[in-house]
Amino acid sequence: MWLRLRQIAVVAEDLRRTGVDISTVLGVEPCFTDPGVGVFGLKNTLWPIGTQFLEVVTPVQADTAGGRYRDRRGGDTGYMVITQCDDVEHRRAHMPTVGVRIAFDMHYPDHGHSGIQLHPRDTGGSFFEMDQMTMEGGNEVGGPWTPAGKNWQPYVRTDVVSGISAAELQSPEPEALARRWSEIAEIDLAADAAGNPIIELDNATLRFVEATDGRGEGLGGIDVTTVDREAVLAGARARGCYISDDQVAVAGLRVYLR
Repeated sequence: MWLRLRQIAVVAEDLRRTGVDISTVLGVEPCFTDPGVGVFGLKNTLWPIGTQFLEVVTPVQADTAGGRYRDRRGGDTGYMVITQCDDVEHRRAHMPTVGVRIAFDMHYPDHGHSGIQLHPRDTGGSFFEMDQMTMEGGNEVGGPWTPAGKNWQPYVRTDVVSGISAAELQSPEPEALARRWSEIAEIDLAADAAGNPIIELDNATLRFVEATDGRGEGLGGIDVTTVDREAVLAGARARGCYISDDQVAVAGLRVYLR
């Protein structure tokens, strides 16, 4: 039974401006806009980063869950950690045993997609989503991914960054948050070189750190596998996203260059 990091979602006020930041700094190309998110009062765009995705959602009407979350976090922010699994029925059955409600239960047999979006009040940290691609080839690394449409592969560019290697969740109590996510994911905790609790997914790490930026608990950052650091830094300086030679700020996230 495996779990992969497949997509990171952020909620931002200005989709166009944020999209220019992402494309300029990370050297990636947008691949898909999903009309289905309109039911939540949102519009979106996705960018492939290798075989994973960065999604930006923007409220297009008042009083959306995404808009309220952004307001609580004080601006553009990480929103969802979206994973791919090989047995979503097992995951569905597991959630009641650990006291986690399913906020949105996805059944799209015609599209080869079944998934669960977990209630953030029960998970802590952020939305935590688990999806299974049930069509032919759905379990393959880099295989089909319904949220990105059917034709995302031609838009993949890996000359600047080539993947998302970690998601960083912050909390006033990172150890407690890590234990909760470990219980939900059914993966034992480990620790990184700095002593932070981590969960090792099949293709990435979930890292839990102390919240020190005044924004409280949430999805605070990602690590990207960096192919051309100078291109990232030049784009970051041009867009006002430069933090240091090892970190840039994009879409409300700390983006660490690894």
